[in-house]
Order: sequence, then C-alpha cells, then structure tokens
Amino acid sequence: MSELQPLTDTFFDSFELHPDLLSGLHASGFTRCTPIQALTLPLALQGRDVAGQAQTGTGKTAAFLVAVMQRLLTRPAFAERGAADPRALIIAPTRELAIQIDKDFGSLGRDSGLKSALIYGGVDYDKQREQLRGGVDIVIATPGRLLDYYKQHVFSFNAVEIMVIDEADRMFDLGFIKDVRFILRRLPERTRRQCLLFSATLSHRVLELAYEHMNEAQKLTVEADNITADRVRQAIYFPASEEKLPLLINLLSRIDTHRSMVFVNMKIAAEKVARRLEKHGFRVGMLSGDVPQKKRQSLLGKFQKGEIEILIATDVAARGLHIPDVSHVFNYDLPQDAEDYVHRIGRTARLGADGDAISFACDMYAQGLPDIEAYIGQKIPVARVEPELLVTPPPRQRPAGVPGETESNIDTSARKPPAS
Repeated sequence: MSELQPLTDTFFDSFELHPDLLSGLHASGFTRCTPIQALTLPLALQGRDVAGQAQTGTGKTAAFLVAVMQRLLTRPAFAERGAADPRALIIAPTRELAIQIDKDFGSLGRDSGLKSALIYGGVDYDKQREQLRGGVDIVIATPGRLLDYYKQHVFSFNAVEIMVIDEADRMFDLGFIKDVRFILRRLPERTRRQCLLFSATLSHRVLELAYEHMNEAQKLTVEADNITADRVRQAIYFPASEEKLPLLINLLSRIDTHRSMVFVNMKIAAEKVARRLEKHGFRVGMLSGDVPQKKRQSLLGKFQKGEIEILIATDVAARGLHIPDVSHVFNYDLPQDAEDYVHRIGRTARLGADGDAISFACDMYAQGLPDIEAYIGQKIPVARVEPELLVTPPPRQRPAGVPGETESNIDTSARKPPAS
C-alpha cells in the first residue's frame, strides 16, 4: 500500500497521531493526505461520525484505518469488554475488499501491536471461529459470515467503540443491508461509539441509513462537481453489436503494455469475449458470479503479477475488487445502471495516476447512455469508428514459452444459464 501522489498540503504529521501509527504510515510512504483523508481525519479523530462520498482509489481505506487505530491506541477499552469481544468492526460487501482492507491494516498497523481477524465466507470456518474466540482488537469482515459467529455466541458487539461501513451503496446492491442494520442495532448506543460510513454515492437510501443509526453524522463529499476522476480519459464508440468484438480486438492490439479490464453485462458474453481474445494471443482471465473463491484469488493474483493482461468481468463478480495500476477499462457492454458506470471506470486512474475508459454503445445497450451522462454531469467524448478497426485481424500466435490460459482461467465446464 503506497501513496502514489500527494494531493493536498495536509500532512499526516499534523494530526498528533500515536507514534506507533505514524511509524506505520511513514514506512508505507504516506506523508500527505488525499482529499478524502484531509476531510475525514479532523472530524474522525475527534470522535465524530462521518458519512463520506469517495470513489475507489481516493485513499478512503487509509482514512478510516488511521481513525480506527488512533482511537484504539489512545483510549481505554470499555470496562465490560469480554475476552473475545472486538473493539472495532470494519464491514465490507465483498471478500476481496475485506482482504484488501486487512492487507492495508497489516501495512499501516505494523508497529501498532493491534490484532485483527479477517472473516469472510468460502474458507476454513473453524479456523476463523477460533481466531475470534482468541480475542482480537479489530474484526474486518463481510456481514454474512460475521453474523454466523455472532449468533453462535462466539463474540458480542458489546465492546465495539468504532464501526466502519465501507462501500455502503454496494451493501444495498448485494442484499446485505438487512445484516448491516442487524449489526448496527446491537452495537452500544450511538453516543458511546463512533461510526464511519463511506460510499461511492451518497444516495437517499445510504443517507437514510446514516441518519437512522449514526450520531449526527457529518456528510463529506469529494469531487462533488465531477463524480468521475479527472484523470480518466473517457471515450465512447457506437458500433453495431456484431462489430464490438473486432473493435475490441483491434483497440487492445494498439496498446503496447497494459493491465486492462473488460466489463460485460452477462456471463455468456464474458465467455464469448474471453475465448475470442485468447484465440488472438491475449493472456485472458474471466470472472463471473459463480467462479469459486480459490479460483478468484488465483486469477486476481495472476492479474496483479502481470501473468494475465486482460481481466473480463461482470459487475457482480468485480464488485469490491481493488487492483492497482489498471491502465484501461473497456465497457464492452454499456452498463444499464449509471452507478455501475462510475464503479467500473473508477478502477483506473487511482490516486493520481492516468487511465482510459472506453465504452461501446451498441443498439442493445445505448439507451442507457443519457442516464449515465446525466449522472456523471458530462458528455462522454465520441470516438470515430475507423473502418480498419472493424476488420477482424487473423489470430496471432502466442509468444514462445507463454502457456495457454484457457484451462486455468476460463471456465470450460458445462454451460449454465446466463447470469450476471
């Protein structure tokens, strides 16, 4: 975890943070705050509740981790705390996001002496339960698995001093909001604990959650006039449906070196695109909603290492993924939800880097474009479809020594009904 570009003149040293926390920040390369950090920390470090709007890649994770660790390092635990009761709770909508938060905690909190437990489904149930029983300071979790242990009386929420809800809008999208409300209702009363909420959009339903369960939360907004990152170069093509594959292949072929994500709306489209790109020599991985957890982590590891250069994903499969240095995002299918457009293109141009977001508005999905442009408050520049871009190039040979990706990365099992 590293700070790619200082974005404000606010220094972490100015907050009188605990020396062990400052040590971890400095070792991780953090000196100046990003805008969301500069807005959040003055309030959060005073114990105020915060509802912050910030896109992925703006530094919000470091903002809430600093607030959590500073509180635990400088205040005594509640007197009624049981041996297995955590002092802080951070919940995320997806396993990948929870894993990334825990990784960032390990970096920033390396000298803090604070213990964390990472709790999510799809892995060893008994091992996680014993970790909770052993007692930790911070629990980082997805809601479902966490509540399984709570209902078994493995731990209680009685000693939670600070709670973080990350990507609150996705909690609604993925159907976890009932679990989130269940947890919030079992925390100490709002005047005794602190709550920090972050969301890519502060929609009515997110703000309603904040007003219902938080203590006079301060609403913070980053880039209110421009919901998409300034450094994302956006462009849109208007191909016919049958022209999208040759257009994608030719555009990808023009990129020298890259780490690209291609978004589609349905699994069946992801499989089709993945196989065509693989035949043209690209190193491809595919994520859909039914890919097992171990395979997901393997694919993400290969993508981050550069062993896979193109990751094809549906929105459900990609939610919560935190992948650094994504150079290009392709909307092979224009999303039907304007918020999904923002989430998709927010995976590039993170923390001051540059990136490209290229969308295809075909006859099937172009009707969603006006809503997207209204939502982001700008017109997406139209790119001309040059005739040569629509000519399918011949399949190219993979360089010698580079193995095929189909067996390991693209699901070749029996076809299932299309699912997003």
